[in-house]
Formats: sequence, C-alpha cells, structure tokens
Amino acid sequence: MRNVKFIEIRSELGAGTRGASLGIDAIKMAALTKKSDIFLTNTSESVESLNEWLYRPIRYPFARKIDAIIMMYERIAEKVRITMEAGYFPFVIAGDHANAGGTIAGIKKTYPNKRLGVIWIDAHADIHSPYTTPSGNLHGMPLAASLNVNNLESRINDIDDDTKERWEKLCNVGGIAPKIHFDDLVIIGMRSLEQPEWDLIKKENIDYFDPEDIAERGIEKVALETLSYLDHCDMIYVSFDVDSMDPSVSSGTGTPEKGGLRKEEAIELLNLFWKSEKLCALEIVEVNPLLDTNNVMAETVVEIIQELVKK
Repeated sequence: MRNVKFIEIRSELGAGTRGASLGIDAIKMAALTKKSDIFLTNTSESVESLNEWLYRPIRYPFARKIDAIIMMYERIAEKVRITMEAGYFPFVIAGDHANAGGTIAGIKKTYPNKRLGVIWIDAHADIHSPYTTPSGNLHGMPLAASLNVNNLESRINDIDDDTKERWEKLCNVGGIAPKIHFDDLVIIGMRSLEQPEWDLIKKENIDYFDPEDIAERGIEKVALETLSYLDHCDMIYVSFDVDSMDPSVSSGTGTPEKGGLRKEEAIELLNLFWKSEKLCALEIVEVNPLLDTNNVMAETVVEIIQELVKK
C-alpha cells in the first residue's frame, strides 16, 4: 500500500473557462456525500494559488498568465520534491492541466538522474507551444514545456521576445530541460488535436492510443502495452484529465469531447497503472463544478480515487 499524500492545487490560470479552481472542494463535498473517508485517512497539503492574476490584463496573448504560471510551476515543483523526499506518494488533485508541468518538474527535481515516463490520459495532446497555440491558454502546453519543444516547423504565431524569454523560463523550471523525452511519453484517449500537434506527434513518433485503438484492443491491453513501451523508464507518472472520459459520464469539465472513456474503463485503466511498482505520482485535473449538474463529475472522481488509495 502506498503512503499517499494529497497535494491540492486550486489554480486555473491555464484554462480558458472559469471554474476548475473549485474542483478540489467539489471533490471533497462529493466524498462527504458518498460517505468516503479518503480525505480523513490520508494527509493533504495545498499549494497556494495565484488566481488573483486572472483579473490582470493579458500581456502575452500566446502564453496567457505565463508570469504567474512560472511561479506556480516553481511552487508545485518544490511541494512535490518535499513530499517525495519525505517518503510520500504525491497524489495531485489540481485545477487546470497546466499545473501538471509543475508536477513533472518536481519529480525531476527530486530524481534528476532517473528517466521519467509519462502516461498522459486526455482528450487532447496538450503539446502546443506559444508558436502553435490557437488560444494562448497554457493548459494546452504542459507537455511541450516538459519536452522543451517549440515546434517551429508548424508555427502559426509570431511571438515577441518577452514571451519567448518567459516560455524558455517555464521550460527550465527546476533547472532541467527537457524533463522528459518523446519516447518516454504515451498519450491515451486523445481525439481532439490541431494540425501542429499532429505534425509533432508524427515527426517524433509519439506513442498514443485513440478511441479506435482502445475499442479494438480493450483497456487491459492498452495498459499493458503502455507499461511495456515505457519499460525502459525508471519511474512513471500518470496524468489523468477528466475530459478523457466521455461527456455522457458528466459535463463537469471545461473541454469535453465525444468518444471518450466510460467511467468503468477509466477506473480499470488507472487501477492497472496503480499496480506498477514504477508509478511514482498520479494527478487528476480539470473537474469544473460550474459546468456540471449535481456534482456528478466530482462524485465520479471520488469513486476513482477511492478505488486506488484503498489498495
């Protein structure tokens, strides 16, 4: 059984839709509703957010709120480092998916000489850079930051020197860049990408499973093939965006996409990864109760967490 510590990150600086910062409290209320003691029997710590920056004018349209997100990466990385060095398993529950870049930075800060594999379970690839983003929202860029990639061959934006400087700083949080390599990454459930992301995935031969692959192989085979592909890695981190699930599960996330995982499939998939001895951290993101009905998404996440931490 893992010595779990929840790390709560109420930051939604990277999202385009408001409300993900409320996801953690929605999950805790759902735990009460379902009479779950997961937040009583496991310790929790919070990372102070900078959501007040949401009220400030947008200075960098192709990297919105990047100044504050750099600071969040640094705070998250340090919290993850302290947690891991104390012997805990970081179970991160965060607002938007931009925060995951800070978690990866923290793992690498703790174990700079170990090779980190990343399993990214998401409807989106989140592999844009300021040069390719259609929105400027940094929750679409954490993998690119962790890979230290610009994808200039597919650029659609001309960014100024200040944005470039800040992007480089974001990529270098923790003093290591890149933090992961293309062949240390598997994306599961992706089904909504822009052309620059496809270009990069094809160019670098990034491994992925789309909904058709999942339907053809089944969840168990997808999980086993993923772990086999990452067998060369010393450690594995799993990042689970709730929009990887089909909107029929719940509408409570900012960017839902049809064709996703059923709740039972998501639980089975995470259970299979939880059994891996190489798993060093797990993160769940993008629960947005403002977009939900009767807090269904948060209740689903409580079911998922309870299935894992009770093992």
